[in-house]
Amino acid sequence: MTPAPSDLPTRIAAARRRVEAAAGVVGRHPDEIDLLLAVKTQSVDAVRAAIGAGATLLGHNRAQELVAVEPALADLPHSTHFIGRLQSNKVTKVVPLVTCVQTVDERTTAERLDRVAGTADRVLDVFVQVNTSGESTKSGVRPDYAVELAEIVGAQPHLHLRGFMTIGANHPDTEVVRASYERLALLRDEVLGSGAPGTGDARELSMGMSRDLEIAIAAGATMVRLGTAVFGPRPLVG
Repeated sequence: MTPAPSDLPTRIAAARRRVEAAAGVVGRHPDEIDLLLAVKTQSVDAVRAAIGAGATLLGHNRAQELVAVEPALADLPHSTHFIGRLQSNKVTKVVPLVTCVQTVDERTTAERLDRVAGTADRVLDVFVQVNTSGESTKSGVRPDYAVELAEIVGAQPHLHLRGFMTIGANHPDTEVVRASYERLALLRDEVLGSGAPGTGDARELSMGMSRDLEIAIAAGATMVRLGTAVFGPRPLVG
């Protein structure tokens, strides 16, 4: 059942408590971890209510929903990231509406984003998405190409590489899930240690969702992406 907008402050507060508890278990400060709300399928009213409750970092999976919802939020202070698979023909629609694209997994995507950002005379924050679980159902660059792609992104004049993103392994064994997150942290460290131009700020790790944020935080997540924990289960269609 989808919660009423009036329930969102309580649900967001509960999500923050989960983050705080998970950080405390591993001796981290909760301020090190940003909470991003994945607003896929949510109405404008629900998203506005979430922002009003203090959730000012949003993530959109679908370009068409981003285009439909974002203009209606213009009067509210917030930042929006694109966290879904980005088709090349949607780049010109997405870039003006977001502060960051988290799903760069190909050189052509990076170069297209750079051109569009350059035309707009801006620098766009990006994450390199890595398929650390090796699952065919997930997007992301192969781990053995992630460092090279990060260097390519870092060389683009209108892109700012902030870090890396992954979707954890869909597996009942928590150690398998943990390994998929720890692999992203190791790749991040390798890139930071490379000294490659444009990669010095690539410290962030966007990983962990409603079902496994505790595992991700233990592995070093600096941003978790929560949808169902706040908005309830999504519709099965669409």
